[in-house]
Amino acid sequence: MNEPNHNMEQLFAQLGLPSDPVLILGFIETHKPLDAAMRLHEAPFWSSAQADFLRDEILGDADWAEVIDALNLELRSR
Repeated sequence: MNEPNHNMEQLFAQLGLPSDPVLILGFIETHKPLDAAMRLHEAPFWSSAQADFLRDEILGDADWAEVIDALNLELRSR
């Protein structure tokens, strides 16, 4: 099985957000649950640059897609 290319800390750093694991958990807790009908990149808490990055990486099935999917799942959990 292949190792993921990036982890959650790296994703948050790439998004320009604090990448400390405790702060990541706080971010997720603050913003979940994300409405089931809303795409991750459409969430109102992203800047336009962050939203563009998330959308483009998922659509392109790029290196970041796996960890973005993991974030998406975390934000949808109750």
